[in-house]
Amino acid sequence: MSTASGGRATTIARQCTLCEAHCGILVTVDGDQVTRIEGNPDDVLSQGYICPKATAMGGLHHDPDRLRTPVRRVGDRFEPIGWDEAFGEIGKRLRQVRGEHGPSAIGMYLGNPAAHSSSVIYGGLLRAVLLTRNFFSASSIDQLPQEFVAWRMFGSNVLMPVADIDRTDRLVIMGANPAVSNGSVTTMPNAKQRIREVRKRGKVVVIDPRRTETARLADEHVAIAPGGDVYLLLAMLQVLISENLCDEPKIRTQCTGWDELRALVAEVTPEVVAPLAGVDAETIRRLAREHAAADSALLYARIGVCQQVTGTLTHWLVNTINAVTGNLDRAGGQMFATPPIDAARFIKYLPMGHGAWTDRSGVHKSFRSELPVAVLADEILTPGPGQIRAMITYAGNPVLSTPQRGTLDAALESLDFYVAVDMYVTETTRHADIILPPISPLEREDVNILFPLFSVRNNLRYDARVFEPPADGLEDWQIMARIITELVPVPARRFTTRALNAVLAQFSPMRLATLGVATGPYGVLRRGRKGLTVAKVRAAAGGVDLGPLQPRLRALIGTKDRKVHLAPDDFVTAARELLDDARRGKAVTTPAEGYDLKLIGRRHLRSNNSWLHNVPSMVKGRDRCTALMHPSDATARALIDGTPVAVTSRTGSIVVTLEVSDDIRPGTIAIPHGWGHREPGVGWQVAAALPGANVNLLHDPALTDTLSGNAAVNNTWVTVTPAPSAVPSTSADLDHQPAPTR
Repeated sequence: MSTASGGRATTIARQCTLCEAHCGILVTVDGDQVTRIEGNPDDVLSQGYICPKATAMGGLHHDPDRLRTPVRRVGDRFEPIGWDEAFGEIGKRLRQVRGEHGPSAIGMYLGNPAAHSSSVIYGGLLRAVLLTRNFFSASSIDQLPQEFVAWRMFGSNVLMPVADIDRTDRLVIMGANPAVSNGSVTTMPNAKQRIREVRKRGKVVVIDPRRTETARLADEHVAIAPGGDVYLLLAMLQVLISENLCDEPKIRTQCTGWDELRALVAEVTPEVVAPLAGVDAETIRRLAREHAAADSALLYARIGVCQQVTGTLTHWLVNTINAVTGNLDRAGGQMFATPPIDAARFIKYLPMGHGAWTDRSGVHKSFRSELPVAVLADEILTPGPGQIRAMITYAGNPVLSTPQRGTLDAALESLDFYVAVDMYVTETTRHADIILPPISPLEREDVNILFPLFSVRNNLRYDARVFEPPADGLEDWQIMARIITELVPVPARRFTTRALNAVLAQFSPMRLATLGVATGPYGVLRRGRKGLTVAKVRAAAGGVDLGPLQPRLRALIGTKDRKVHLAPDDFVTAARELLDDARRGKAVTTPAEGYDLKLIGRRHLRSNNSWLHNVPSMVKGRDRCTALMHPSDATARALIDGTPVAVTSRTGSIVVTLEVSDDIRPGTIAIPHGWGHREPGVGWQVAAALPGANVNLLHDPALTDTLSGNAAVNNTWVTVTPAPSAVPSTSADLDHQPAPTR
């Protein structure tokens, strides 16, 4: 299907790139306007399914607030600037900072939207060229524990197992809501239907303090205490071992650490941990027994588990329970994809650099050559050697998405120089000296090489351009490449920069993907003329299906002894300390003095972090930035549904609207993240008119996952009180944009 042209209606097949699911869509345009977006029934993975977010692609493209040209900050305003002038100034200022203070004086933050196109390759290349120790990413908000566990158990951070949901007989979900997210580190479009299919074959259980959209689809909902996951899993493991429900001979052949694991959980019975987990002992025993008895079973955990002080331990136990019950690397359990570009086979040889350096406090160790974003503000504000004096952010909004005690605004404002690659003037980029906007997603051609690594079915799909980009527009990777050429220390820069730009221009992500596919496991260079090429994928109506996942851990595993490490020493030590703390009355679930409610996160189907709050169709209707509270908790505090309340932690206080519902466990409240568009100078008008509140102001950046450094933005202790004088959020003016596409 061809790129849109003027004068007639045209329909183009591609993917929605707003979340990991990358559902296939059909975009109909008339002239230069998107008139309709619907699911593509030929898409080999999503098969016609789309969620409401997909319909926002047209709204994003046409948004009058989206930047089309580079801008430079002049006082408290932004003015247009030409590309060449912008890159020249960026290069001059960054080279000056590096020359005076060293390479680590330049920091970089990579947001997760960058991973939704193959331009992320150039984000990684820019990171390498910077030679800075001060690299940060959204991974330390939502997934480092999973990567850390994969590295310690399987020898590589990219060997995060995929939930083989389409063939399992038993699905147990913890800290995830795939009915809304459509999967994360397990790409599963139309997760609702996939869950229904599991129920036809067997059983679905959701373990979550809230009766989520996914829990409503399940056979059973276990309303665990926030933070109780680690205790419940330890007890499940104890039951599996003590009742001889594991295949010990096979475990000893394929794994190490079995004896250490047995010793660790020997006394961690369901009766011991039930008060800590908030789940009765008999339920814990039944969950363990049913997992072992199922023909195939899998535990699937995601962001809600990562964002805890026990994130690494919990993900370790998830993988371990799957492994000891025979559900690792087998159909219907945890598996590993065979993507068209089999990057995992090579990335496992890269060093993780764990502890190669630390932040300047000496507390947080580097992992995969980056530091946890929880220390970003301090690394900018604290004077002395190694202080960050210049920043590059790419597709990220850390002012809203990270816990910084509200200090990141001041930190960014204090920088000598800051350049942002972003489509909007956001709460973060409003502090930039120069903003470089990439073209719209609908103006890009791409073959995503990342998400097939974590797909529930092997596949490759193509993103066609809907519109030709403007003559002066640049893709993300082109912007990264130009910054790289400005930073590379070459002599006679005036004469060599143009040549270097020309060289990099020949290595577009599409060309790299074409080469990678051709040399990959399905490619023409391995399978002859019948092999896979990007041209064949481009010609397909909805991509190419490459079959179900296959057992392949033996070929992928990166541990030196080529065995699964069930009991890494640091994990066992941390688990013993956790249990010792619980015996002393200091469990993760023990109330903090002066606070009586646990705050957890939640997400909505029409929202994805802070990305979509400027699209009217995504924010119209009722207020979505609310504090969800159980009726008994509201009654005890004389709080009324629909009224503003103050939510206060040791770190800060915010005002949001109260939403009373029995969908949440007593003693718990839930507030979504990504809101708080109140700062002056933001450039998205709809978002600013429905500001909500920034829940990350309540989270202490000093609280992180013990082993990986991931921010612990779940399970924060808070109080909730009436806020009668608070000004409620106002309705957005939904008339300043074109009507949303559907």
